[in-house]
Amino acid sequence: MTSDAVILDGYIDEPACLGVPPYIAPHVRALAGVLLSRGHRVTYHTIDQLRQDPSLLLSLDKAGMVVMVAGVTVPGKYLGGTPATLGEIEQVGSTLRHPRTFLGGPILFGFSPRGGTKALQREITGFSVLLEGSPAGALDSFLSGGEPRSEGDYRQLSEWLVVGAPVIREHPSFPHLMCELETATGCSRSVSGGCSFCTEPFYGPPRFRTVEEIASEVRALSANGARHYRLGRQPDLLTYGGTGGEFPRPDPGLLGDLFTGIRRAAPDLLTLHIDNVNPGTIARHEEASREALRTIVEGHTPGDVAAFGMETADPEVVRANNLKATPDQVLQAIRVVNEEGGMRREGIPELLPGLNFVIGLAGETEETFSLNERFLADILAERLLVRRVNIRRLMAFPGTRAYEDNTLGKHDRLFRRFKEKVRKDFDHPMIARIFPLGTILRRVIVEVSGRISYGRQMGSYPVLVGIPLQVPVRSVLDAVVVDWGMRSITALPCPIEVNRLPIQALAWLPGIGKKKAGAIAAARPFTDLAAFRAVAGVNPLDWAISFQASRLP
Repeated sequence: MTSDAVILDGYIDEPACLGVPPYIAPHVRALAGVLLSRGHRVTYHTIDQLRQDPSLLLSLDKAGMVVMVAGVTVPGKYLGGTPATLGEIEQVGSTLRHPRTFLGGPILFGFSPRGGTKALQREITGFSVLLEGSPAGALDSFLSGGEPRSEGDYRQLSEWLVVGAPVIREHPSFPHLMCELETATGCSRSVSGGCSFCTEPFYGPPRFRTVEEIASEVRALSANGARHYRLGRQPDLLTYGGTGGEFPRPDPGLLGDLFTGIRRAAPDLLTLHIDNVNPGTIARHEEASREALRTIVEGHTPGDVAAFGMETADPEVVRANNLKATPDQVLQAIRVVNEEGGMRREGIPELLPGLNFVIGLAGETEETFSLNERFLADILAERLLVRRVNIRRLMAFPGTRAYEDNTLGKHDRLFRRFKEKVRKDFDHPMIARIFPLGTILRRVIVEVSGRISYGRQMGSYPVLVGIPLQVPVRSVLDAVVVDWGMRSITALPCPIEVNRLPIQALAWLPGIGKKKAGAIAAARPFTDLAAFRAVAGVNPLDWAISFQASRLP
């Protein structure tokens, strides 16, 4: 007998999985697959849609089942959506009276109190069933009449992911939606406990999906309109399929098969990026890692980021927390990725490293912050490129060693000073190196409209683009870089239509400013470059200028 089922996406952000818009997590698609394969009619909503229209709860209450997935174990700042809070989650569970309600995702590991740095763990109220472990596997087991189980085999999960692919069409960001692809769960260092703060060892040793399983999912997603993909759901893509110890040797041939399989399954894809790479793998297997990185560069799309979980440049903190790599090893890994991925295509680097720092780990002292600053200064001095530096306070979860052994709250002043210094002294010059004046960013999608509109490209850690114009949300445009902030760039639509742009936008052209922008506006329309130069002078972006006959009101 069929019934209506609703999936409510509260969003997920874990060390090896992102499901905050414009990303959609594999958990959501697998849950849809479980329900569709059992004959249920499935509707999908996000927590942001519920916030915007609380009356949605009335329609949810008429469903036969409501399945909510949520949880953040690596809190960040988000532009496309805001993850559900514990209060919102429990409000959903307690408000719904008629459907059977289910809750799954990393929220069951624990939740962060507002402003807190130590996760709390308690029974979450209001839901009929808590889906421990794999939400899809637990839901399927429950609906089969068995006890909810934490893990299912990947063959079954892959079938659900194929069946559940159509749910992406209901996402409010569709078609500008990044499908997070799961290649593995678990950590090769789980035997030793892994990094002291990380929740990925909770999933046990690595389990890998096959190339064909992943390609079949991509084929189904592509058939439903997906054009953007990220191999994000794994702790270290370089060791895909690898075995042998805590730091398996990369298998470049298998990685090549993976990218080839995805390309064949989605020949019209626009984005294919990666996420996590372990710098410890590169340090211990440099030649195999270089070959694997070359394989990635051959198969992906440019503007990609290999996220390094560095955490600290203090060797004592590395030892105290069983971290992946020493500072010297991380620096060498940065060099390797620059050498193999630093070349430009379509004006932007192919593949660059990103760095994550975690503040509050055991063994941290005032000297730790000085070592972190020196490490970043060395990167600048070597003229290496790093796409972004993420700095966050430790979020300690029950079950991790960091939950009891940490320095939370002891160095808040130093944390704030370090973060400000990095933004000013490292991020600002680095972003100008990566995106020099005149760089064209293709297919920027506007997410916030206003006097200054904000958009991003689809991809891993895309740079925030501020456009000094009111541009409608969901507009897609090419933009040319005219200036830099600490973590963002200012860009104008390309080609630059000088006969149409308002004065405040013209003023962003290099060397123009407000006064000359007024003179340019008064002399419009221009018919050619010579006429424009007679008023504006020679401009380094003259090559990007277009002369449309009409001007804006």
